[in-house]
Amino acid sequence: MKKVIVFGGSGFLGSYVVQELVRRNYAVTVADIEHSPYIEGIPFEKISILDVEAVENILKSDIDAVYNLAGFANLDKAIHHPVETFQLNVMGNLHILEGCRKAGIQRFVYASSAYAMNDKGSFYGISKLSSEKIVREYQKRFGINYTILRYGSVYSERAYENNYIYHVVKQAIQNKRIIHSGDGEEIREYIHAADAARLSVDILENDDYLNENLILTGVERIRRVEVFQMINEMLGGTIEIKLQKDGYQHHYKTTPYSFQPEASRKLVANPYIDMGQGILECIKTIQAQDEK
Repeated sequence: MKKVIVFGGSGFLGSYVVQELVRRNYAVTVADIEHSPYIEGIPFEKISILDVEAVENILKSDIDAVYNLAGFANLDKAIHHPVETFQLNVMGNLHILEGCRKAGIQRFVYASSAYAMNDKGSFYGISKLSSEKIVREYQKRFGINYTILRYGSVYSERAYENNYIYHVVKQAIQNKRIIHSGDGEEIREYIHAADAARLSVDILENDDYLNENLILTGVERIRRVEVFQMINEMLGGTIEIKLQKDGYQHHYKTTPYSFQPEASRKLVANPYIDMGQGILECIKTIQAQDEK
């Protein structure tokens, strides 16, 4: 049984990746600053990636692979907290890589973002791009094989702060309205977190993905306003959709590709969770929570 450490395994995407690893019989340990109800029964260590000693202590020579899904994940908040963003996303990642080097761990998976390829991502995008470069340099200098996963618009029915679709559905159910700061014409390729997690584990089992940059997004391009209309229709057409049209600052409009520092291959789920089905799961989950 292969041993895997998942930094950030209590987080939104991290919890799905941990569950998928366990489902495939990996021996998983979660390293995070807080526990999650979605990882009950899975070995957990309370660790900040800024604590060098704690990071190095959990990384042992018998570890087969390390995932780093920890860090600052909210783009809008990162704009106002550049120092904290770089401490977590760059220095935290560097601490993990250095721990891997000292322990002789040869497989590293880094959770990056589509904003690493875009000049709209402000400090968040820059921090992700910086860490990608560091990951590649560690491979060149120390032979740590990596896979960089550039995630796009991930969603699910779980109530995490950075789960945009969940909060839109919740706003619609509880307030009977959806308020969006942009014009709704923004295009995204949504991918359910379960599909993203499955692909995130697939890469461990295929040497073709060694030292590669992969883009993980959905297979359907959809405008934000179409998502809002879909939610409205599912809820009986009673939802007010308010587009403020003052610009969706710091986010890309139709494509994350404003420059391409390193070539990437796009990995897609087949089969995948349909967007409509995913939104229905959000609605059912939120309504069940409200009834408690």
